[in-house]
Order: sequence, then structure tokens, then C-alpha cells
Amino acid sequence: MDSARRFRTTRRVFVTYAAISLVPVLALGAVLAMTYRSEAQRRGLAEGRSEAALVAHVAVEPALDGRPLGAGLSDTELAALHSIVRDDRSDHSILRLRLRDLSGRVVFADDGSGLTGELDDEAVDAAHGEIVTKLTRLNNDANDTGPRGVSAVEAYRLLTAGLPARPVGVLELYLPYTPIRHDVTSGLRGLYRDLALGLTLLYLAAAAISFLVSRGLRRQLAVNEFLAKHDPLTELPNRALFHARAAKAVAVARVTGARTAIGIVDLDRFKEVNDTLGHHNGDRVLTALAGRLADGVRPQDTVARLGGDEFGVILCDVDDTESALHRLRDLIDCEVDIDGLPISVEASIGFVVAPDDGEDVDELLQRADVAMYVAKSQHVGVLRYDPRDDHYDAVNLELIAQLRHAIDDDQLVLHYQPKVSMHDGHVDAVEALVRWQHPTHGLLPPDAFLPLVEPTDLIDRLTDWVLAHAVQEVNRIDPALAVAVNVSARNLVRRDFAARVVATLDRLGVPPARLIVEITETALLTDPAGAAHILGELSAAGVRVSLDDFGQGQTSLGYLSALPIHELKIDKSFVCDLLTNAGHAAIVRSIADLGHNLGLRVVGEGVETAEVLEGLRQAGADVAQGYLFARPLPPADLQQWLLDGGARRAAPAARALPSRGV
Repeated sequence: MDSARRFRTTRRVFVTYAAISLVPVLALGAVLAMTYRSEAQRRGLAEGRSEAALVAHVAVEPALDGRPLGAGLSDTELAALHSIVRDDRSDHSILRLRLRDLSGRVVFADDGSGLTGELDDEAVDAAHGEIVTKLTRLNNDANDTGPRGVSAVEAYRLLTAGLPARPVGVLELYLPYTPIRHDVTSGLRGLYRDLALGLTLLYLAAAAISFLVSRGLRRQLAVNEFLAKHDPLTELPNRALFHARAAKAVAVARVTGARTAIGIVDLDRFKEVNDTLGHHNGDRVLTALAGRLADGVRPQDTVARLGGDEFGVILCDVDDTESALHRLRDLIDCEVDIDGLPISVEASIGFVVAPDDGEDVDELLQRADVAMYVAKSQHVGVLRYDPRDDHYDAVNLELIAQLRHAIDDDQLVLHYQPKVSMHDGHVDAVEALVRWQHPTHGLLPPDAFLPLVEPTDLIDRLTDWVLAHAVQEVNRIDPALAVAVNVSARNLVRRDFAARVVATLDRLGVPPARLIVEITETALLTDPAGAAHILGELSAAGVRVSLDDFGQGQTSLGYLSALPIHELKIDKSFVCDLLTNAGHAAIVRSIADLGHNLGLRVVGEGVETAEVLEGLRQAGADVAQGYLFARPLPPADLQQWLLDGGARRAAPAARALPSRGV
């Protein structure tokens, strides 16, 4: 919403509120006005009572001799009363004066009225001591004669006279209301004026307060609206706004045919920054990197913080997505200065391109996330989604849940692949490879479920099961045969892993030397210090350690020489084409020489032809493993294969080189 539209909306809301709030103010004014009017009438009647009391005490009662008025008035009393009336009539202070006896009958009327009329209830009440006043008009009663007169205050009160004073009759007095009303009205006008001024000021004050409060609320609402869609630390769009913009960009791409890229950016080892410099400085680094990313894209693009050290990028109508993302990664790689200390952070970026990689936003974000994790694990920086790397569909998630029961229900089976000596064809070890005999999907290879299990705690249960069953089965097949078991990076971060392995061997009565633990370079790099400690405990207990897939990782030679490793396994990608790829042949020879110089046994895996076997022998390897000898075999088939001398048939030792291994 632009500022002009927001202003119009605000003005409309305020005017509506002002009009609505005026209603209770007017209602309050009306109620107060009625209250004032009632109070004015009450004051008028009070003034009438006061004047009636004054006439009674000062003029009428002194003129009476103390006899009850029902006995008749004396000439002296009548003369005095007429004198009073004449004086009051001259200044118009009394409109009518009547005297009644205690029964309510009129015994004197200055104008001769009411002498033959009915008794008034007010007179009877006054005879009993009650003072009665009311607003009326002259000649308004049914027993009055003559035209209806002016407004008056009609008052009834008891008369007392004599010594001692005693009730003698009732005074009925009509006083002109006009002067009283004038006094009351003049005061009422002032009250009305003050009331109008006060209510006006109250309304204006309320309107001003309302305006200020509503403006503050609007500002807070704008802040809340911003925070609902933006990250409070970096002020970049948050995950919700990123999702909405991604959906819009994908919809536009679907209609126009333009290519829209969605990338997930994750900072590598950012936890080390927080642990070393503290979270406050970690936030400063994130803020600086967020600013760089925001400045590094076009206005139509989006950079968002998705949480933690993860960012999202939307590049609209882009031709070379990978180059654009590499430029953003270079911006991240530039050092960030924190209080004079240069901080360097790297990032892994996975991305998808819509509509090529999909049109559903949630699916695209999930695929970009998969690509990011693959880029991180392979240390490639920027990587586009490849379906072959995606193990995270609904079927696979179901498999993880089923695998928990498969371990308990003995649905897992082990197959074994022999490791054959290049010296004499002797088999002294086999590698255990797990399979899943699924009740619905049949026999599943490890690639179908291991990548799903390794990031979870279920890998610990799976490794424990494989280790226990492997040493038991191989011990039954041949008590002199060793078995190699693959161990994941997640196993090596468990401080009790070595103790669990040794306890299993003790429980099964298998010597530690009969177990070979195979690890990859990637597993070592996950937690080098922790991995070295665990491997040291295993080696000290007599368990041998084999470094699998050597040559694909980034293990430093200094670190390699310090680890308790007994065997190097050359990655099969170098072995398979060593006869046609001079570079790979050189790598195989170099690894063999390196292993021997470090006192390690060297194994070449992936041997499928006799020619490759011969090339591996000439390169100096000690042990070979591959389909040339045997595919992974069930326990019974392995036992028969060993009895039939399968290794010697596949690898005749006529031209065998002397073994240089340990």
C-alpha cells in the first residue's frame, strides 16, 4: 500500500471514529442538560417553599389570634389579612393567598375563590404537617374560576399561632414563578454554556488523544506487519515472505516462460564463529553478509533470511544462474571486519530452476535444500539439483520408519565380498555389506536406505546390528577370517562407540583383531579430534582401522600419519580405469607408495577384469577386491566359495609380485 492510499485510509478511519465518538458526547450533553433542568425546577420549588415560610412566619401567623380557623376569623384578623394582601399585591409578590382550616376547607381567599370548592388533597396533607409545593398555573385547579393564569409556585404549609403556638390552619399560597424562573434560567444558561464548553473541550481532547493513540497504533501495526514478514536482525524478508515471493515468481515463469532460479545459501562452519566470537559478533557477521547479498542482486530479485545461518535467493528471468550464484558466493567469501578482526566465511549454495526443475514451490524449495546439502558434503560451492541425489521422497521417509522395525524383526541380511591377497590369492578378510529383505519391495541394496539412515540416530542401531551379526557369521564360516564393517561419521561422534564395539566383541568371544573398521575421509573430517580419539581407543583394543575411498577426500598427509590406521583402500574410481587414464594410474601408484611408506596395507577395490588386476599388482597394491573375484555373497554362498578356492581361480599367482604390505 503506497503512502497516499494509506493517508486516505487513515483519514477515512479517523473521520468515521470522530463521528461515532460524537454520539456519546451528545448523549452525555442531553442527559446533563435534563439533569440541570430538573435541578433548576427543584431549586425553584425550594425557593417557593422559602418564600411561603417567610410569608407564613412574618405576615400571616402574627395576624392570627391563636383560635382554629374553623371557628371563623375575627374582624381584626380579616383586616390584618387584607392589609397583607394589599401590600403584597402592590409589589406583585403574591398572586393568591388562601387560608384553610385544619379540615382543608377555605375560610379566607384574597380573591374570593375556592370558598365552595372541593377539598384539596395537598391542603389535607399540609394540615398533617407536610409542606407541599408544585409548579402550576393560576386557576389550574378544577374548582378554580376564571381564565387560566400565569405560571406559579403553589405552596401549602401548616399555620401555627397563639401562646403557646399550636396548629390553627393551612396556608395556601400562589407565588409568581416568572421571577424565580428568571433567576433559575440565568443560572441555567451559565451551566449550559459551561456544559457545552466542557463537552466541546472533552470531545476535542478525546479526539486528539484518539488521533495520537491511533497514529501510534498505526505505527506499531506497520512495525508488526514488517516484523511478520521480515527477519528482525537483518531486516531481510523472512521465510514466509520468501515463500510468497517464490510462488509469485514461479507463477510468472509458468506464464511467460522465463526462467526463475531459487537458491538456498548455507554458511559453512558458522557455528565456529559463534563459539569463538560469541553470538553477538556472530549476529554482526550475519548482518554484514545479509547486506552484501541484498546489494548484490537486482531490484526484481529477492534475498531472504530463512533462519540461523541460512539464506534464500530468488533470481527472476536469469540466463546464467550458476554464474550469478557464484558471484553471490564470492561476496560472502570476502572478509568481514569485526572490531579489527577479519572474519572469512564460506557458503554452500544449492539451487533449482523453474519451471525446468518443477512448478510447485514447496517441492522446489525442498529440492534446492537437497542440492545445498549435496554441495556442502561434496565441497563444490554451488550445485544445481540433481534427482539422483534426492533420497528424501515420501517413500524413502516411510522406509526409515519401517527400518526401525526391520532391525528388530531380522529383516536385514549381510552379504560378504572377499578381499584377496595379491601375493598368493589368499583370502584373510571379507567386507560385510548390509541388505534389507523388505517384505514388499524385495531385497534392497544399501544405496536404497543407508543415505536416509546416516543423518539420523538410527544409524547407531544399524551399525551395532551389522557389527554383531557380521563377527558372529564370519566366525562360524572361518574362525581365522577377519570381517570389515563400515562405520559412518555419525558413529564416530559418539563418545561411547569404541567401548560399545569392544563390549560386543567380548560378549561374542571374538578377538578384536578379527574386526576391521572401515571409515571414509569424509567421516574423519566431520570431527577430526573426536574421530582420532575413537579410532585410538579401537586400535588400542586391537581392532584394525581401514581408511575407505582414499583419494576422494581432503585428508592432509600430516593428519594421516598421526591416525592409528592399518589399511588404505584406494577409491574404485581410480582403479577401474587405471589402464586407460594415466592420471589415475599415477594416483594409484602414489597411494600405494604412500601407504607402504607409512607401514600400511594397500587395498584396491573395484577390480572387475584380469587386466585391471594385473595393473593394480604392478602399481604395488597388496590386496584386491571386486567383481572379478566375487560379488557380495550371502553367508552360505561365501562359505562354499571359500571351499571351492574361488580366489585362486580368479587370480592365479604365477606372476605374483612379492607382497610389500605389512
